[in-house]
Amino acid sequence: MTTAPKLRPSLRRKAPGLSIERDLVDRGSRIVAGVDEVGRGSWAGPLTVGAAVVPHDRRVYKIRDSKQLTEPEREALFDRISEWCVTWSVGHASYAECDELGMSEAQRLAARRAIAGLDLNVDHVLIDGNWDFVGGANTTKIVRGDRTSLSIAAASILAKVTRDRLMREAAEHHPMYNFEANKGYPCPIHKAALNAWGPSAIHRRTWAFMDDLAFPGVGRVERDDGQPVLPFG
Repeated sequence: MTTAPKLRPSLRRKAPGLSIERDLVDRGSRIVAGVDEVGRGSWAGPLTVGAAVVPHDRRVYKIRDSKQLTEPEREALFDRISEWCVTWSVGHASYAECDELGMSEAQRLAARRAIAGLDLNVDHVLIDGNWDFVGGANTTKIVRGDRTSLSIAAASILAKVTRDRLMREAAEHHPMYNFEANKGYPCPIHKAALNAWGPSAIHRRTWAFMDDLAFPGVGRVERDDGQPVLPFG
């Protein structure tokens, strides 16, 4: 097992906790899962949702919102979190499903897959953000929940590391796009590669970035349902 990272001073007093989970358990929810997504704003690769049920009687310290941690810090925590969780799962919506369904439905699909992968009857789901992409009566939306709820923070790291590893694997097959560094997200190098080479097999071709490509003969693919595609996908 890798050594847990030494936290930077700015993160030491910003630990997510279990107060929300414990309150729900006290009110009758036996199994509480935290859920978070990654990849929504990416131009390529899957959209990924992590789901985690964590124990309330023991802790893995140094868990933080995945966006607050560096890639080596997340990698160092991944095995510890995965072994500590009561159960955890990651669900994906592929780049093709993102194109076919649109972002909202793709996110719902990935969430259903993640929760189904827990192999437990979940009584309540904690969701990071202000949009319920899980659905159902027993959900709680928490803005910046990955900095408040330990379950959501754990799910955020599990989802981020899993998707990052997939994008590093994709980089071996599509080396010109620098996926190992940008993970499919917009950046100048990624945009330059698109203009030089056009989209790869794993790019989301209904996304608005396709309208701006200088690569000849390649345009945005329109979805069959005629729904507009937002600038971020």
